[in-house]
Amino acid sequence: MNEILQALAEAFGDQVQVAHKIDQAVLTLPKEDIAQVVRFLKEHGFRILLDITAVDRLERQPRFDVVYHLYHLDLHDWIRLVVQVGGEEPELPSVTGLFAAANWAEREIYDLFGVVFRGHPDLKRIMMPDDWIGHPLRKDYPLTGLGPLPPLVRE
Repeated sequence: MNEILQALAEAFGDQVQVAHKIDQAVLTLPKEDIAQVVRFLKEHGFRILLDITAVDRLERQPRFDVVYHLYHLDLHDWIRLVVQVGGEEPELPSVTGLFAAANWAEREIYDLFGVVFRGHPDLKRIMMPDDWIGHPLRKDYPLTGLGPLPPLVRE
């Protein structure tokens, strides 16, 4: 793993910050570099995308952390990538071209947090109805909700 992290540092310089938490490498990187870093890691053996998720840090700017977990089959090790995004309409590049498994995870993050993935082949709601208003996992989303009533309750 150290050789891969060293090669990553040589390729991306100080753009990528490396930390170790609970025996796992955690890379923090700018949103512009996510696709290139994921490609680099895939070429170096991290061939399984386990998950992509997001965290809303309402009190901080940039507000959202988008978190990727990749697994290396030969080393039996995983790595976490953290990308911070913010603004009125947070966005970052899609990695669906590198991992087909990113498709639904990116759609879920878009639907529930409102993070837009540029270059996604079919970015649309996956959890909430198409006419739902807002993104329910944002920390400033009202507890009573904003979306329309379910079809069976409508009058």
